[in-house]
Amino acid sequence: MSEGSAGVQSVDRALTILEVLARVGEAGVTEIAGELGVHKSTAFRLVSTLEAHRLVEQTSDRGRYRLGVGVLRLAGATTARLDLVQEARPVCRQLAADTGETVNIAVLSESSALYLDQVAGSSALQPHNWVGQHIPLHATSNGKVLLSGLDDGRVQELLGTLSRYTPTTITKKGKLREELALVREQGYAVAMDELEEGLTAAAAPIRNAHGDVIASMSVSGPTFRLSEERVADVLPLLVEAAGEVSHRLGWGQR
Repeated sequence: MSEGSAGVQSVDRALTILEVLARVGEAGVTEIAGELGVHKSTAFRLVSTLEAHRLVEQTSDRGRYRLGVGVLRLAGATTARLDLVQEARPVCRQLAADTGETVNIAVLSESSALYLDQVAGSSALQPHNWVGQHIPLHATSNGKVLLSGLDDGRVQELLGTLSRYTPTTITKKGKLREELALVREQGYAVAMDELEEGLTAAAAPIRNAHGDVIASMSVSGPTFRLSEERVADVLPLLVEAAGEVSHRLGWGQR
């Protein structure tokens, strides 16, 4: 068996262990080995790895295992994203209707922005579907908004070399820091021809109950439609819509 095949098999077995524990509640290594059809030593290694990541934990009865708090952490992150999309969807639809342009919701995912949802406006005849795609932080309005919610140390950790996508892409970290300071001050970000020539987008932050920036909402379209004057008209609608989603998530409520 190749190294790659062995790795896939190990992942499959580890996931099966989680499924077994979800079904039976708790189990010993012997039972787990029987479910997997492997030797006890193999089952023990897999369980130990899962335990190291807190995906399983030992019960008070030593040698028996149950699902760990790490599973709750993963489930909580998924639930939070589902809640975000659910609360944002009607607001995105209204904003797309009001502007005629494409509206997206993005979140920080490692060192990029991940698009979670998209609603096309009436002017977007064949919009590119960004859902599920990762995009660079420094060259997009969504990315700038997400970065603006972080402290300088965290921003430095996330950003490596700032790749150039167009002549107007920001590639100097000092310039980007200035841009992020402006985004924090004004409450929105704009990227005109920075990721793709001919593409303009504006974004505003979505905050949780604690005021943390957890996502961004953007309006995007071709630059010939989203001129500087048109962006200025769209921005108040965008900021209000992002604020409405934030309010639905508990921000500003007492």
